[in-house]
Amino acid sequence: MLSEERVAFLLNEPRASFLSILTAGAASIVSPTAVMKWGPDYPTHPVGTGPFRFASWDRGQRVVLEKNPTYWKYPVKVERVIYRPIVEDQARLTELLTGTLDVIVGVPADFVSQLEQNPKITLLKQVGAHVWYLGMNNQKKPFDDKRVRQALNYAVNKDAIVKDVLKGTGASSRGPVLPGTWGADPALKAYPYDPERAKKLLAEAGYPNGFSTTLWVPESGSGMQAPVAMSTVMQSNLKAVGVNVSLQTMEWGAYLAKLRTKEQELFALSWMAGTEDPDMVMYPLLHSSQWTPVGPNRALYKNPRFDALLQQARLTTDQTKRAQLYKEAQRILVDDAPWVFVDHEIQIAALSKRVQGFKLHPSFDLRVETISLK
Repeated sequence: MLSEERVAFLLNEPRASFLSILTAGAASIVSPTAVMKWGPDYPTHPVGTGPFRFASWDRGQRVVLEKNPTYWKYPVKVERVIYRPIVEDQARLTELLTGTLDVIVGVPADFVSQLEQNPKITLLKQVGAHVWYLGMNNQKKPFDDKRVRQALNYAVNKDAIVKDVLKGTGASSRGPVLPGTWGADPALKAYPYDPERAKKLLAEAGYPNGFSTTLWVPESGSGMQAPVAMSTVMQSNLKAVGVNVSLQTMEWGAYLAKLRTKEQELFALSWMAGTEDPDMVMYPLLHSSQWTPVGPNRALYKNPRFDALLQQARLTTDQTKRAQLYKEAQRILVDDAPWVFVDHEIQIAALSKRVQGFKLHPSFDLRVETISLK
């Protein structure tokens, strides 16, 4: 602490994205007194600086926040906010329609049309920070051949997945960086759906009759949208070019543990960056220093030039220069095709008409400070 209003951080290496990281919820200012008092139990006794304060937590049932009477920035218009985890989609919908819930998030694609036609409901949509991808083990045959990886990108009909499976709750992806953010390359071209081009590349790589492989798929999971349905479409797409895919589904926790073994061939996964800085998705997911189990580079991708660009982008605070470095890195990435880039999730919230002022946040944080009720 330099003073009551100034603090200094000493990093072990340069990190241009550090200020962006500080905007994430995990970097929120908390009470040092409470941390000292509760020690490792602090997460169940949080004390922050926001418009609401922690009231109670009934594990697995609800978290209750109450209005902070000393909040300084603006008037808080609701007295209490209750968060309830309801896993079953239909149960969430029923409670919203009957009025026992005011807001639901993670609205399934199958419910969107029904809710759009309901005059008592407001539906909010916004492209979030998730990227959903089909990963390939770049160190295991046949996926160690770039032509095979490119072939799979041509073989998967991403637009059909977005339209028919996700029913418009996703946006087709050109790469890992969220479109519209400062580090995205608007000139980047997505792989078009081209089964004939896929077959040609497979033949050039020595697989004129295709091959067989296994795709690991979680039954559900954070940001995973509709993993089994999406993977089933990809299975059909790949079969059409001679790649016979066996789906192996598993529970989310077991799935993540299995990915640490490096035995995967194909795997379905998503990632949320947390901030718009490209470093927050490209470095952990694709830099070679982050190979699983050390980090989340589960595709075991490695390209020295790509690594160097990411490292260089961490060393300059000039955002224009950083953007150019990331754009070059994205072009390398699309050519190397370590993943099939599928989609960016569109986050959807449904709320009662009595709720005013609720806004979606790209990070998927549930920001309730602007809410009022009528």
